[in-house]
Amino acid sequence: MDINNVNFHETKFTDQNGIPQTTRIPVVQDLAGLKNLPQRFIQLSSISKSFSHDIPAIDIEKLGGDPESGAARVEELEKLVTAAKEWGVFFIKNHGIDSCILNDVKNVVKGFFELSFEEKKASVGSYKSVDNMGYGRNFVKSENQPLDWIDRLTMKAAPRDATQGLNVWPQNPPNFRKVIEKYVDAARELLNGLLQALAEALSLDKYTFLQYFDEEKSEINVRVNYYPPSPRPDLTVDITPHSDASALTLLLQFNSYNGLQVFKGSEWITVKWPNEGLLVNIGDFIEIMSNGRVRSPWHRVVNQMDLDRFSVALFYNPPPEKEIVPVEENEGYKKVNVGAYLKHYYAISPTSSKEVILFAKE
Repeated sequence: MDINNVNFHETKFTDQNGIPQTTRIPVVQDLAGLKNLPQRFIQLSSISKSFSHDIPAIDIEKLGGDPESGAARVEELEKLVTAAKEWGVFFIKNHGIDSCILNDVKNVVKGFFELSFEEKKASVGSYKSVDNMGYGRNFVKSENQPLDWIDRLTMKAAPRDATQGLNVWPQNPPNFRKVIEKYVDAARELLNGLLQALAEALSLDKYTFLQYFDEEKSEINVRVNYYPPSPRPDLTVDITPHSDASALTLLLQFNSYNGLQVFKGSEWITVKWPNEGLLVNIGDFIEIMSNGRVRSPWHRVVNQMDLDRFSVALFYNPPPEKEIVPVEENEGYKKVNVGAYLKHYYAISPTSSKEVILFAKE
């Protein structure tokens, strides 16, 4: 494809002088066949060594057993807290989400990105707000900012009326919203159980984290990521390093089992992704609630040359008006308002280090 035939997203941002600006971002799906990358997608810092590692897999069936059931549950809780403290991420198995639900998610996601650009734009709009829901780009702050090698679709699935009046849910495939909401309902039950289990594993009351969530008002943001093949994976990054502004993030990945890297010690570790694996990521809000007993990991996604890759991330958060209070410990975190933290996160991201969490430090 010739660069002159590439389609563009339009994204609004406010410059350093407080003046609203609009920038045009090339649709990465259109760039995959180019031999020469646009300069904005070249990130020389992406060239770094990484090492592969097996990340623990937590058996949800064992966690859900009777608290008095004995050694198997205790062992799984110990495994959970070790994974949370050492990695900040872990896989889950025997999670109870039907494979038919997961397959339907994969099919509607692929179905959307198989549409032409014109069909996508006719199917869904782009809501020009801080989190850029709909089909478009987010976290764009300037004309010269290095760009991730990614196309994105973002919706707020909970509360159910959060996107009323906004054209941010694809109309094609026709069952897209129904499929995603069914997945979200199953995932919420799973995540609520994990919030309780993680608190128990940290020797806290099991409602320590769950107390901040509300069935009617808690938020679940859905972010669908499409990573087209990169002609120069040594010069591009799918997602720049970041931590998640969530309590927990549930990640479904398909078409590939590589790409995610976690920064541990002084090295980037490539996560070995098992077939059909679901991954849970500790978010900033659990780091704050736990007063640093567990920490949200600094992580990124790197390119592959020959594969179309997809992921669906669910970000689970307390209601924006909630104030979360850290459990007592001498780590120095302070209580924060969820909505204020999210506003701060969107305002300064992306960053070169995990500085967003300083908002919750004394």
